Amino acid sequence: MAATETVDSQLRLAAVRAEIAQACRDAGRDPVSVTLVAVSKTFEAAAIEPVIAAGQMVFGENRVQEAKAKWPVLTQRHAGLALHLVGSLQSNKAREAVALFDAIHSVDRPSLCEALAKEIARQGRRPTLFAEINTGGEPQKAGVVPERADEFLAVCRERYDLVISGLMCIPPANEPPGPHFALTAKIACRHNLKLISMGMSADFQTAIAFGATHVRIGTAIFGART
Repeated sequence: MAATETVDSQLRLAAVRAEIAQACRDAGRDPVSVTLVAVSKTFEAAAIEPVIAAGQMVFGENRVQEAKAKWPVLTQRHAGLALHLVGSLQSNKAREAVALFDAIHSVDRPSLCEALAKEIARQGRRPTLFAEINTGGEPQKAGVVPERADEFLAVCRERYDLVISGLMCIPPANEPPGPHFALTAKIACRHNLKLISMGMSADFQTAIAFGATHVRIGTAIFGART
């Protein structure tokens, strides 16, 4: 990897951290209450190494297979890394996901709950689980529609004995994100869920204002994807 690219990614990371800290101050929050998940999907290990060297420890990937190809070596090389699955998860990938990820942001249907519960019991690993809320009711997107969120969270808890620690949302691209963040935070509050994963490169400041505890930022750190 070129030296200039290394410096660029480290400078971008520093800028994102500064923006998170400012957004927290603006919202009257402690910056330590927000976890930056650096989304490294499509980027090779060589592009990730400089970001780790700059002190970033929490990363996000969209696909199990891609993560399997690059993260075992990175986690062996760097102690203390945490890996989050921020993309949709197929039920037949639950075994690999539970083994590889420290958090899964996309729990959204009973079949996946069943698969995760089975693998958590079998492996003895308990990744932090977020239920994904499809706040815009978009048919092409994964996630539970808001009016079914209470029912789904009860199913997770009562039928599958899954501990759901938080909620995740991705607002519709063509709508202001604030109302979607507010709705997600309202559902989380109703269920006393402490973690809220929302906000990406274009809108993480707004997400922090509405209570995000995890922001998922890729492009603003790693640059444009090809």
